[in-house]
Amino acid sequence: MKILYLTTGVSIGGAELMLYHLLSKINRNRFSPVVLSLMGRDTVGDRIESLGIPVAHIGLEPGKIPTLKAFSNLINTVNTLKPDLIQGWMYHGNIAAKLASSFYSHKIPLLWSIHHSVYSLSSETKMTASLIRSGAIISKFIQGICFVSNQSKLQHEALGYSSENSCVIPNGFDTSLFKPSLEARAAFRSELGLSEQSILIGLIGRYHPMKDHSNFIRAASLLVKDFPDVHFIMVGTEVDQENNFLSSLIQDLGLSNHFHLLGERSDIPRLIAALDINTVASAYGEAFPLVIGEAMSSCVPCVVTDVGDSAWIVGNTGRVVPPRNSEALARAWKELILMGNEGRKALGKAARSRIIDSFSINSVVEQYESLYELILA
Repeated sequence: MKILYLTTGVSIGGAELMLYHLLSKINRNRFSPVVLSLMGRDTVGDRIESLGIPVAHIGLEPGKIPTLKAFSNLINTVNTLKPDLIQGWMYHGNIAAKLASSFYSHKIPLLWSIHHSVYSLSSETKMTASLIRSGAIISKFIQGICFVSNQSKLQHEALGYSSENSCVIPNGFDTSLFKPSLEARAAFRSELGLSEQSILIGLIGRYHPMKDHSNFIRAASLLVKDFPDVHFIMVGTEVDQENNFLSSLIQDLGLSNHFHLLGERSDIPRLIAALDINTVASAYGEAFPLVIGEAMSSCVPCVVTDVGDSAWIVGNTGRVVPPRNSEALARAWKELILMGNEGRKALGKAARSRIIDSFSINSVVEQYESLYELILA
C-alpha cells in the first residue's frame, strides 16, 4: 500500500523528526511510503531519503502565498505518485492534503496529523490561525485525525474540530538511540572544558518565541547566585552566537561564562547524555515535545513548563512548572541539584522505564500501521 506523507517541510523540528522515526520503523513489506514536502529539501528530508524512501518537494517559500503554478505542481505530483492513502503532516500539510485529494483521479482515504497545541489563536501567526480555523470546518470530512497529545485534541475540539474521527497517537522514542552513556558524557564535557562535578542544564529547540529562551536565561541568572558552577547549553537552529538577542541577554545578565550556544547539531543523543537536567521552558504551542522523551530515555530528569502534554510525559520522574515563570523554573532546578547525583540518577532511571513502558517508537509505529489497515480496509 503506497502511503503519501504530505508534510509542511522536512527541516529540523519535532514533528519532522517524528516522521523520520516513523518511516525508519514502518513495515516496508506492507507499506510503501513516499514523502512530499511543500517546501524545499532539508536535513530531515536527506535522512528520510537515506532510508530508501523517495522525497519530493514543491518548493514553496515560508510566509509566501502559494502561486497557481505551485498549486498545479502539487496536484500533478500527487496524481503522478498514485498513493493509496494520503496522510497530512502539520497544518499546512493537512490542508494541502485535502486540496490534493479533492483533485485526485479517484476517491482516496485521507488522514491528518496534528503536532501543535493551541492555547490562544492570538498567539499564532495570521497564516497559522487561518489554517487552524479552516481545519475546524473541514475536519468532519477527514477519515481520521491523529493528535500527538491529549491536550491538543481537547483544545482543537473546543475550536470546532470533529471528535468523531479523531484519536491520540503520541510521539515515540528510539530507546536504543537515546540511552545513557558515560563515554558521551565525559567526551562532551571535555569539549566544553567542564569537570565531572559541574552541573550541566540544557535546552534543545529552535529559536522561536514559543520556546521562550529568555525564560530559560532569566531562570539561569537566578540559579547561578546559589550555584556558581552550573553551566547551560542551548542547542537548535539560530540558537548560536550570531543570535544578537540571546547573546545580548546573556551578556547583560553576566552569564557569559556559564552559557554555551551551540546552534544546530547532528549529535543530539550524545549531547543529551551529557546533561544533568534537561529543560523545556516553552510558553505555548507545544503538544508533545520530543526532546522530553529523548532525555528521559537517556536517564536525564526533566524540568518542563506545563504546556501541551509535557506534564503527562514526565509523570513523577521530574518537575513541572508554570510557563513564563523564571523563579519557578530556577526553584525546580535547585530541587534537583540538591537531590545530589544519586537522587538524579534514580529519577533518570525511572524516567527511562516510563518511556520504555509507554512511549517506545515500536509501539507507536504499530498504532499508525493499525490505523492504516483500518482506514484502507
